[in-house]
Amino acid sequence: MTSMSDYPITGGCDCQVLRYRILSAPIFVHCCHCRWCQRETGTAFALNALIEADRVELLQGEPDMVDTPSASGKGQRIARCPQCRVAIWSHYAGGGPSVCFVRVGTLDEPDRLPPDIHIHTESKQPWVVLSADKPVCPEFYDAREQWPAESLERWKALRARQS
Repeated sequence: MTSMSDYPITGGCDCQVLRYRILSAPIFVHCCHCRWCQRETGTAFALNALIEADRVELLQGEPDMVDTPSASGKGQRIARCPQCRVAIWSHYAGGGPSVCFVRVGTLDEPDRLPPDIHIHTESKQPWVVLSADKPVCPEFYDAREQWPAESLERWKALRARQS
């Protein structure tokens, strides 16, 4: 993961109508290989950086919030560019509007946020080869077992603010 001195990091959509920046390191970065993410992205996986919404600053434009189904049945709200329709981030039911799942591929330098974990690998494409240096979970995982202490503290603080 990048250090705090590496922030902010900027990103945006293809047509540049939407521009944003993340102000700190994310809580955690998921590479999800579930079939829902494959369908939603039109590719082999989704790479999402979980970060508090108040650490994501919209610099330009206003996203369309699109309600879409999810495997949990609780749905997600996807922030999309109103012009080119690129998905910039999502809000899932578990975190609500307080947590952005930023699409790492929309960052100006997406290679700065590699995945911390690979999840739902039971349905990954067979030609995707995973490196041995990151945890691999056939389904989801227990954050208490995978997240660093700082991330757990940030999540706890976020939950306290939501109460």
